[in-house]
Amino acid sequence: MTHAAALRVPSLPATLQIKDVSVSYPTHGGEIHALQDVGLTVEPGEFVSILGPSGCGKSTLLKVAAGLLKPTHGTVSLGGLNVSGPRTDVGVAFQKPLLLPWKTVRDNILLPVRAAQLPVANYRQRCDSLLETVRLSEFANNYPRELSGGMQQRAGLARMLIQDPSVLLMDEPFAALDAMTREALSLELQRIWMADMKSVLFITHSIAEAVFLSDRVLVMSSRPGRVVEVLDLDLPRPRTLETMTLSAFVDACSHLRRYFVK
Repeated sequence: MTHAAALRVPSLPATLQIKDVSVSYPTHGGEIHALQDVGLTVEPGEFVSILGPSGCGKSTLLKVAAGLLKPTHGTVSLGGLNVSGPRTDVGVAFQKPLLLPWKTVRDNILLPVRAAQLPVANYRQRCDSLLETVRLSEFANNYPRELSGGMQQRAGLARMLIQDPSVLLMDEPFAALDAMTREALSLELQRIWMADMKSVLFITHSIAEAVFLSDRVLVMSSRPGRVVEVLDLDLPRPRTLETMTLSAFVDACSHLRRYFVK
């Protein structure tokens, strides 16, 4: 059994807990303190967003949660088990979909399966189902250059979901898209999330996007990043574009904006 296969566990709802995490690293100009004593919990099926200024350590925190970066201090656990490296029950989406240009959409989605040395045949049906979920079935054999930016990002979402992870970690996945495509994909992500109720930790610079998608929004300070507020949201789901006109939505955005507009 390979190391990657050994980490495969059933995709059941699980609590992601980040406890007292600090990250420092040396540079030519001296030591950089990226994160300081960050603690947060994402409950099973919960959608949590993180807002913060550029350079506050949001992406660093996501890498720590994914097991891609070891914290200087503190721990990360999933379902009570320490996260010490990448796991197949944790899906990660970055700012760009990073699709391999020489592979078709289907082959890009199946890439994590091959990387984990798992039997591809066992995942073909799930791949077809995900292609339908993200509305790319008719583009399964196309190459990334033949897709729009929004379609490429949807393919990236399907790739993240191929191994049926229990937790999704998303680092500004819609940041490079135009406003209309970004809104459309926020609706799409909500639809996918509500279907499976995965636990989600979502990083964004968009206050409206955070309020629209989330059950809770965490605000981080400038470097070294610390959690300075946790805002609980009680907006009815499924949320629609009309949700953005509700007074509760507007008030939540105004409340969060005070951290970034002085």
